[in-house]
Amino acid sequence: MVSVNRAAHRSAMESTINFDSILQFPDPQSDDDMYFMSSFGTPVTQVPTPPTEFSEDFSDTPDEDVVAKHFWISTTFSARANWHTLPPDLVFATSDMVLFYVHAHIILSSSDNHFHSLIPLPSIEQSSDSVIHVPENSQTFNIIIHLIYNLPSSQFSPSFETLSLAVLRLSFYGISPKAYVTVRTPLHALILTFAPIFPMEVYTLAAKHDLLDLAIPTSPHLLAFDLSTLTEQMAVEMGPVYLRKLFFLHIRRCDALKKFLLRLPRAHPPTEECNFENQRGLGRVWALASAHLAWLVRPGFLESCLNPLTDTLACDECKDGLRICIKNLLVGWSQVKNTI
Repeated sequence: MVSVNRAAHRSAMESTINFDSILQFPDPQSDDDMYFMSSFGTPVTQVPTPPTEFSEDFSDTPDEDVVAKHFWISTTFSARANWHTLPPDLVFATSDMVLFYVHAHIILSSSDNHFHSLIPLPSIEQSSDSVIHVPENSQTFNIIIHLIYNLPSSQFSPSFETLSLAVLRLSFYGISPKAYVTVRTPLHALILTFAPIFPMEVYTLAAKHDLLDLAIPTSPHLLAFDLSTLTEQMAVEMGPVYLRKLFFLHIRRCDALKKFLLRLPRAHPPTEECNFENQRGLGRVWALASAHLAWLVRPGFLESCLNPLTDTLACDECKDGLRICIKNLLVGWSQVKNTI
C-alpha cells in the first residue's frame, strides 16, 4: 500500500496545482477506481498526465502514524479507459505517486523480461488490486506507456531530456527501442521535431540505440556541424558505426564540391574588349575562390561567396559565363546526397 503525510502532500499539491481548474474527483458511486484501490480505503485524485513535478517516497509498509489520503491518476490510463474494448487489469505507481491503469497482456507482449520481472505470472492467489511500483517519475513513464500503446504523447509537450530518458529506459523493461521507435510511430515523429534544435543530441540518441530511420533524417541538420568540435564523450556515446557515417557524410560532400569547383567558367570567343589573356584573370579569380570554399563550405555559403565575383569583371560575356558556371555548380551541389 502507498502512503504519504496528508498535510505535507496537500500543501505540495496546492502549491503546484490549480484544484478548481484541473482536479477531477471520481464518482463516489462508481466502483471502477475502487476495484483497484479498495485496499487503500482513501479518495483518489485524477489529474492530467503527467502532473506538475512532485516527489514523495513510497513504502509498502508505512509507519502507522502516516495515512494515505490522495493519489493522482493518469487521465489517459485511468480505470475507466477501456483501450482495446477491455477494462484495465494492472496498476503501475510512479515515483511521484501517479497511477497508470493498463492491460497486462499488452504490457507483457511488448516486453521480453516480464517488464523487468515486475509483473508476476498469473496465479489463483494473486491479488487483483495490487499496485506495481516503478522507479520512473510520471513524465518519463507516461512516454513509455504511450509508446507501448502506440499513442501520441506530443500533447504533453515533453522535453527532449524526458524523451531521451524514456528511450533509454525501454531496455530496462525488456522493450526493444529498435522495434518500437520506428518511422510510423508517434514517438519517432515527436523526437524528430527536436532535430533542427538539437541535431547532435538526436543523432547521438539514434546512434546509441541503432535507430537508423531516426538518424538519417536528422543527419542533414549536421551538415553545418564543425567536426573539430566533436568531443570524446560524443564519440563514445555515438559509437564507431554512426561516427563513421557522420564523418563520411562530410567527406563525401566535400569531395563532390571539389570536383564541381574544378570546372572553370567557359571562355568566350575573344573580342576587342576581352581577349583570351583577359579571360585568364577570371580563371585565377575562380581558382582562389574555389580554394577558399573547399575549406569553408557551409549551407548557403556558395552563392554568397561566388556571386560577388561578377562585380570584379568588366566583360558582360565573362559575367554571363560566370553566372552559368555558378548555376551549374549549385544545381550539382543540391543533388549530392545530404544524409548518411
